[in-house]
Amino acid sequence: MFQQIVDVQREIYLAFAGHIKGFAAGGGWASFLAFLPMGIVFGAVHAMTPGHSKSVLATYLAGSSTRAHRALLVSLALSFTHVTMAVLIALLALPLVSHSFVDAGSSPTLEVVSRALLGVIGLWMLASALFRHDHSHAEGEGLLMGVAAGLVPCPLTLFVMTFAMIHQVVVTGLLFAFTMMIGVGLTLSVVALLTVVFRDRIAYLMRTWPRLLGFVSRATGALAGLVLVAVAAVEIANWLATT
Repeated sequence: MFQQIVDVQREIYLAFAGHIKGFAAGGGWASFLAFLPMGIVFGAVHAMTPGHSKSVLATYLAGSSTRAHRALLVSLALSFTHVTMAVLIALLALPLVSHSFVDAGSSPTLEVVSRALLGVIGLWMLASALFRHDHSHAEGEGLLMGVAAGLVPCPLTLFVMTFAMIHQVVVTGLLFAFTMMIGVGLTLSVVALLTVVFRDRIAYLMRTWPRLLGFVSRATGALAGLVLVAVAAVEIANWLATT
């Protein structure tokens, strides 16, 4: 399954490269615009591969009381930030990114900032679970989580933007990155909705034991907070070890 996903990505990327070269050579908009919707497929398939903060998103939503519509907003905020950061790095701060092919798309500073913010959110969730009986969540907490998790730039978007910039057709890279964002958002939205449905289903089954449900809800929130704090601690420790 994973190999099939990689193969689909490669085929779409090679087709994208061909269309960029053709456009740069004066091929016109018609062919490129006809191909552009494939960016949605590209982004959706790419988001199925490891990374993209899917586990962070699911962990947060499992431990929160976020409803489905707000869970979608969190996933969209994550997708928007994830792709936009790659676009901004390509346009404004390409030297921040490693020039080696293996590490292309990584930005250690942004990764550490992202995980540090997630650690703060994790501590807040842990404190809420321990000291608040209703385990309430601040209105903007979910969106902040989405933005924080998305600060790690999308490497494939960076490749797309860099390729378009090399051929001096930046606008095509921006358009393709936008369609990729839609695809990434679709995949992450599915993850968010499935997590909320699963969480609410468990809660429904336990409603006949309200005290147990309250305990499990707080315990899940505390566990989610601990996981986010642990992720932040490991990421920062790794960064300190290499600096």
